[in-house]
Amino acid sequence: MKTVVEVRRKALAANDQVAAELRRRFTDSGTLVVNLISSPGSGKTALLEATIPALGDRCSCAVIVGDLATERDADRIRTLGVRAHQVLTGGACHLDARQVAQALAAMSLLPADLLFIENVGNLICPTTYDLGEDFKVALLSVTEGDDKPFKYPAIFARAEVTVVTKSDLLPHVRFDLGAVRQQVASLNPIGRLLVTSATSGDGISSWCDLLAARRAAKLAGRR
Repeated sequence: MKTVVEVRRKALAANDQVAAELRRRFTDSGTLVVNLISSPGSGKTALLEATIPALGDRCSCAVIVGDLATERDADRIRTLGVRAHQVLTGGACHLDARQVAQALAAMSLLPADLLFIENVGNLICPTTYDLGEDFKVALLSVTEGDDKPFKYPAIFARAEVTVVTKSDLLPHVRFDLGAVRQQVASLNPIGRLLVTSATSGDGISSWCDLLAARRAAKLAGRR
């Protein structure tokens, strides 16, 4: 057990060193970096498909997508006229900082006002890996059930923003939004929770306003 812990510490230390270099690069370019983390099928790509057009001329966007196989999600983003690079992990359940650095070297994604990192669908493994992002966003679809924050507390405690997705399906599923609000608030009292639907557009403007405000704050902090 001691050996396993030591190896994990070394891996995270190496990752954190690359992440720190990425963070300096993103600060220099004035790029707000958002790490989207959720279980498979929660609607990460659909949220981006609704977000990018809604942002319009306010922010230029680029996307890094992590998946075990296929470029389907990156292809969906590219149809929006946005630069997107697909990282195929070949079985790994998360992205790491080295893969983000390699993606930036492989494709001209910067400069961009916003860089979205769509992590591999998993609520556990991506939580501890710093990708040089400004903040983590946890997505929770109403079809997954309202017990997930307490079942997967680490990500909901670390995510500065929780986005409830597929809210248009609320009338058709058992999902206690009030209970989710209470769980998230207890895990991260200073976090934000937004309720959205990529299908109906509900909540997308508030989400876009948050992103624009966070980028403005980052630019102001560089002065």
